Amino acid sequence: MRKLLTLMLATAILAALAATAFAATRTVKVGDDYYVRPAGVPTVSVSRNTTVSWQFRGTAPHNVTVSSGPVKFRSTTKNSGSYRRKMTRRGTYTIYCTIHGASDQKMKLVVK
Repeated sequence: MRKLLTLMLATAILAALAATAFAATRTVKVGDDYYVRPAGVPTVSVSRNTTVSWQFRGTAPHNVTVSSGPVKFRSTTKNSGSYRRKMTRRGTYTIYCTIHGASDQKMKLVVK
């Protein structure tokens, strides 16, 4: 009986650790004058508590800035690397690059 309880406890701990290790992450490409893809205003949908990782590519510097949404946030300006944010509040976020402006570089992020 004691071995069974120990095995059940160990299984529960491993399951909890695995859930944390495999938390959802969504990658968004940030390139020269675009988010996600080079044309149009994309909409990216994620579940609540998903971490969004904006991956900076290209030669021009960019940033990630929320102009409207339940929570405002902003990345530093960079042309390589990434910016990560765990999305804990549901809603629709309008995100743009302050360097290139919303007319050239904008996206919608929907957190369900």
